[in-house]
Amino acid sequence: MDNIQLENTEPVMETTKLNSQKKLQLWLKNNLFKDWKNAIVTIVTLMFTIYLLANIGKFLFASEWNVVTDNLRLLFVGQFPIEEIWRLWVSLLFMSVLLGTSWGVWRGIIGHVAISLGALLLVFGILPYTENESKVYLFSCIATIVVFYFVGKYVPKLKIPMLVLWILYIPICLSIINGFGVLEPVKSNVWGGFLLTLVIASVAIICSFPIGLLLAVGRRSKLPIIKYCCILYIELIRGMPLIMVLFIAQLLLPMFLGGIQLDNVVRAMIAFTLFSAAYLAENIRGGLQSIPRGQFEAAQALGLNNVKVMIFVVLPQALKAVIPAMVGQFISVFKDTSLVAVIGLADFLGMGKKIAANPEYLGKYMELYIVIAFIYFIFCFLMSHVSKHIEKSLGVGTR
Repeated sequence: MDNIQLENTEPVMETTKLNSQKKLQLWLKNNLFKDWKNAIVTIVTLMFTIYLLANIGKFLFASEWNVVTDNLRLLFVGQFPIEEIWRLWVSLLFMSVLLGTSWGVWRGIIGHVAISLGALLLVFGILPYTENESKVYLFSCIATIVVFYFVGKYVPKLKIPMLVLWILYIPICLSIINGFGVLEPVKSNVWGGFLLTLVIASVAIICSFPIGLLLAVGRRSKLPIIKYCCILYIELIRGMPLIMVLFIAQLLLPMFLGGIQLDNVVRAMIAFTLFSAAYLAENIRGGLQSIPRGQFEAAQALGLNNVKVMIFVVLPQALKAVIPAMVGQFISVFKDTSLVAVIGLADFLGMGKKIAANPEYLGKYMELYIVIAFIYFIFCFLMSHVSKHIEKSLGVGTR
């Protein structure tokens, strides 16, 4: 009986294999070699792709990457004191706790973020150029994400504490870096590299959203003084380049604050926040204008006042409609942090330029910029990826 079954199975497998081959040949013929023009385009494209990949491979294997491996610390934390770097690792461990717990509590999109961050930490952890102490912290962060995932999964009552901790995450991290007022604070003038880029972008993104939301609502207000003040602010900021806003924050902001001294990093945060808020306000206003008039009338018919109509009916729909535009603005803010170099701050790209100017690494700037571009791409792609999943979960574009 076994022999009969094997004999019956073999012809079926061969038939399936032949059908797969025929489908592949049919697909190639219909899509790549449909006529002589299509065939020429396919062959030329294939030759160009092979040539491009060969040159890229040659560059990757022939290049000397010591310009990157020797300066990993400078690229990521700048001149942050070596003996105080533990504060940054504590902040990263704290974020790992929040990510892991939030993943267990909410699942969904936060899980994609946690897995992506864990994969990135794993890559840096297995690199041979990473210091042993750093490897311990990196693998500890990965383990923390996994452990607290199960904590969040089996303790669902942590939803509200997680929301509060995420809101307070940036102030808590800044307090950790500054030693909670007990230890000697690390002055922001030694912050640099990717740390500076991440801090400025995070503060600008988080703080500009509520300001932009208020400006968008204020622009549609029926009170002339509120409406025209919001319009004046939005049009004034949108009419200036970001570099000008940075210079204004550096040179004129202390005068408006009555002589209160702010360091350069705080001024840069304020400039990016105010600049981003104006653009976010216009994005949100577009979402508000897309809401049909019937939504307002239906809400008022239910007895809701103007404030409740705006909070519970209009804003949820408006924000859902402009998620792609808002995320695009957040990505722009993250990349535009490289402009802080014009006011003397060494962000991720600025630190790369300083390293490339070192006579020891002359002619090796291409390797450095490729790594910097790759890190920028990872974080921008992650934001875009999160945006798509949020849109999908909210049903944006579907009925």
